[in-house]
Amino acid sequence: MSKLTKSGVDRAQPKASPYFIWCSELAGFGVRIYPSGTKSYYADYYNKGRQRNRISIGSHGKLTTEEARKEARIILAGALKGEDAALERRTRRTSLTVAELCDDYLVAARKGLVLGRKRKAKKPSTLSTDEGRITRHIKPLLGRKLVIDITSADIQKFIWDVTLGKTATTQPSPNKHGKIVVTGGPGTASRTAGLLSGILTYAKNSGIIGANPAFGVPRPADNKRHRRLTPDEYKQLGDVLRDAQDQIPQAREGIWLLALSGARIGEVEALSWSALQIHRKTAILEDTKAGRSLRPFSDAALAVLYRLRSLGNRSYVLPGVRKKDGHYGGLDNAVTRIMARAKLPGVTAHTLRHSFASIGNDLGYTESTIGAIIGHGTHTMTADYIHHLDPVLVAAANTIAKEVFRQMLEGTGSGAAPAGSY
Repeated sequence: MSKLTKSGVDRAQPKASPYFIWCSELAGFGVRIYPSGTKSYYADYYNKGRQRNRISIGSHGKLTTEEARKEARIILAGALKGEDAALERRTRRTSLTVAELCDDYLVAARKGLVLGRKRKAKKPSTLSTDEGRITRHIKPLLGRKLVIDITSADIQKFIWDVTLGKTATTQPSPNKHGKIVVTGGPGTASRTAGLLSGILTYAKNSGIIGANPAFGVPRPADNKRHRRLTPDEYKQLGDVLRDAQDQIPQAREGIWLLALSGARIGEVEALSWSALQIHRKTAILEDTKAGRSLRPFSDAALAVLYRLRSLGNRSYVLPGVRKKDGHYGGLDNAVTRIMARAKLPGVTAHTLRHSFASIGNDLGYTESTIGAIIGHGTHTMTADYIHHLDPVLVAAANTIAKEVFRQMLEGTGSGAAPAGSY
């Protein structure tokens, strides 16, 4: 046995069975000669459990003998420190990619094993949003990387890429009509990075990684959600809604309900007649972000409900168009269409909710009162303990909605219109 050199490896001839030539200078470094003539470099060592391991470094020709020797030194030095290169390689071969982790996360979340707000299982609507962000942003940018290789720098680059619109695209809608417009920007980046951090926390809790690399990575501020309508913008919206007779009632009246109640879009879409207590001007919403919630309904919002009675559906206020036994699910697209007509780009259902709350603030109502009216998580009235709303709260909702309706009718003009009239 002598020092392993390139010339020595070149001269080595194949035999009927594979055999090793070991280096005299570096114990554990050798080359294996196969009957086919292939020659591969190996490192041979004992791990900390005193188990013998032999790991392939690479084939002769692709690596020079000296390059292989350097790799062997690293592996053998690591073994002396308790590292196990063979185990790490096996681990990497069976390691999850980010795409596979995302799929596992969604399966677990649908089983109620991933907890969201207030340690409750995520709602189907939230999971649908999560799946969209995974499909459109996380998988295209990080899907092929191994979870164990993800670093804070990867998370930071991901945020920058989404912010700059690297994942922006337009896709056909799964429905018969329409399209899905995927945008970037700081808001999308911030919310998607938050989801990614949650997925990596799930990986940490599952023992896949030791720490969450997204922890501490700064996210951009999301200023988009602080948009509110001015009185003149409210009038633009009101004018378009009054003229939108080509829109189905679910779309047109659904937007009126959003504007006059401050409710979330999912709450309006899924609102059932059985949840309403018309004589008390309240609704008990069973499944909201804040849990089971009691909400006041203004006279203006009730006027919209009376018009929707003409649709004849006994289950939902906004009945499904194709699925008669379900509720309408196209309000988000309807908002986009109507806002485009009203020349209010970027205005969403959340903008209407925020604007409703802002008018409440303008009128002098406290944060807790406004929060109770719109069902904000920190101020909502929990229907498990309270079954009748304070008339003062109903009156406050009435006053706010009346002002919203006035602005939708008059803009910056003065005077109040009869609640619910057109």
